[in-house]
Amino acid sequence: MNILLLGGGGREHALAWKLAQSPSSRKLFAAPGNPGIAQCAELVSLDAGDHSAVAAFCKAEDIDLVVVGPEAPLVDGLADSLRAGGIAVFGPSKAAAQLEGSKAFTKALCDRAGIPTAAYARCTSEAQALDALGRFGLPVVIKADGLAAGKGVVIAQTRDEAHQAVANMFAGGFGEAGQEIVLEEFLEGEEASFFAITDGKTVVPFGSAQDHKRVGEGDTGPNTGGMGAYSPAPVLTEQLTKRAMADIVRPTVETMAAEGMPYSGVLYAGLMLTSDGPKLIEYNCRFGDPECQVLMARYRGDLAQLMLATARGELEQGQAPQFEDAAALTVVMAANGYPGTPEKGGVIAGLDGAEAEGATVFHAGTAGDANRLLANGGRVLNVTALGSSVTEAQAKAYRAVTAIDFPSGFCRRDIGWREVEREAQQS
Repeated sequence: MNILLLGGGGREHALAWKLAQSPSSRKLFAAPGNPGIAQCAELVSLDAGDHSAVAAFCKAEDIDLVVVGPEAPLVDGLADSLRAGGIAVFGPSKAAAQLEGSKAFTKALCDRAGIPTAAYARCTSEAQALDALGRFGLPVVIKADGLAAGKGVVIAQTRDEAHQAVANMFAGGFGEAGQEIVLEEFLEGEEASFFAITDGKTVVPFGSAQDHKRVGEGDTGPNTGGMGAYSPAPVLTEQLTKRAMADIVRPTVETMAAEGMPYSGVLYAGLMLTSDGPKLIEYNCRFGDPECQVLMARYRGDLAQLMLATARGELEQGQAPQFEDAAALTVVMAANGYPGTPEKGGVIAGLDGAEAEGATVFHAGTAGDANRLLANGGRVLNVTALGSSVTEAQAKAYRAVTAIDFPSGFCRRDIGWREVEREAQQS
C-alpha cells in the first residue's frame, strides 16, 4: 500500500522507521518530515491544515492510508475531511479527538461513564478558578483545557503558586488553550502510560511505558513534552492492565460509540496507579512522544496492516499486537534553553558512532544542509536502545548518547531510574 505520514518529530520518525519495515508498505511519503524521516520516506511539502491539499495529494498518489502523527490536525478535523473523500485514516474524528483537545470534555465523559479519575472543577474565568481553589487541598493540579504541547499543566505546591498559575493561564500564558482551565485533586501514586488500538468496536492493548516529564534529573524542574521513556512499564502489572482496560479504556470506547463519536486510532491513557487502582489522568488521541519511540522499538508486526485494519473497522479480524520480550529505553537530547527558548542551529555529529553502539537515533527537532545536521527545535534527538532489562537498555542508550557530539544540547542522565532501582533490589 501507499502511505502518507503527517508530522515531523521524533514520534513520526519512529512511525516512519517501523512503517518502512512493513511488508505491506509499498511507498511511504511524509510531510513535512525531517532529515531522519527522509532516510525512510519521500518527503513532500504539505500543510496538514490545508485539508483539500492533503486530499488532492492522496488522490494524485493513490494513497491507501493516511497516518496522522500529531494531535493538532486531528483536533482540527483532518480525519473527517479525508474520510469524506473515501481516504482511509489512522486517527480519530474531530469529535472523538476532543478527548485530547478538551480536558473538560474528557472529565465530563468520565462522569457519564463512571471512569475513575481525579475530582475536578471546570473554570472559565480567573475569579471562578480562584474561588474553586478553596475546595482543593495542596498540592493542586492546574491544567489548560486545550492543546499546549504537553506543557499546560502546573502542579502547585502552595496557594501563591496556584494563584500565579491561574492568573498566567487566563492572561494567555498558553494561548487559547488556557481560556478555560481544569482544577484537579493531586493523585498519589506512580504514573504510567497505557496504549490501546481501537476501531470504535474492538479494543486491543498496545503496550505500556513510563515517561519522564520534568526537565531535570530526579524529576525536578518544569514540565516538558517528555525527556525520555522506557517500555514496558513493569509497575503496570497484568492485573492492573486488565483493570485499566475494563474500568477506563473500554468504557470510554463504548460511551464514545454510543454517543455518536466512535473513536478510531490509538488511545493513549495517562494513568495514576493509586492505592485504589488505576485512575485516568488524561487521554491523548495519538502516540506519546517519546513513548512511541520505545513502543516501536519493541513492536514486532506489520504496523501498516494494523493501522489499515483499524482505519477500515476490521481490527477484530487481525492478530493481537506482538512485542519483543525486551526492554526499550529512549533518552531525549534537547537544545539548551528547553523547555523555554531552545537554542537553534547547533551542529550535531557522531550519529553513526551512536548507532554503532547498538542504538537507534530518531530525529525530533533537526534540520540539515548538504554537509551538516543542525538542531532545529526543543527536543532534538531520541537515542533508543533495547536490552534484556531496563538497566541494560539504559546503559546502551547512554553509551550511544556519549558518542554524539552536540555541544549546544543536553539530556537527563537518569532516564529509567525508578525501574533501575527496582531491578537492583531484585538482583
